[in-house]
Amino acid sequence: MSRPSTPSFEVGAALPELVVPPLTRATLALYAGASGDHVPLHIDTDAARKAGAPDVFGHGMLSAAWLGRLLTNWVEQDRIRSIELRFVGIFQLYNEAHCSGRVVEQITLDGGERAVRVEIHLNNQYGEAKVLGEAVVSIGELQ
Repeated sequence: MSRPSTPSFEVGAALPELVVPPLTRATLALYAGASGDHVPLHIDTDAARKAGAPDVFGHGMLSAAWLGRLLTNWVEQDRIRSIELRFVGIFQLYNEAHCSGRVVEQITLDGGERAVRVEIHLNNQYGEAKVLGEAVVSIGELQ
């Protein structure tokens, strides 16, 4: 997805939604290899079931990466000042990630830089919240 030419920074403006295809075992294996996160709960069905889960499930940092992509689809990466996330649910195998956000406040950072606070969240296709958070994004001219 390409970034909008001029994102809206008005309070209430919605970010373009990012929908990620259903989570597969192949995605989990590729992410484990790329990230070095080989925790058995994410790649070994027996280990996940022994821990009480019905099957393997997504890495928290994979969900965080999707929210990062939501932001970088909206603005250039060098405008992002911070991201804070709270994991509120397990992202199950075969779930779709629906990432969205909206501008909730215009703020001024130390040094006078203009920015917005953006509420972001990742739900599955059933509307169940999995990750909640916020980001601070610069809206001033970058040099």
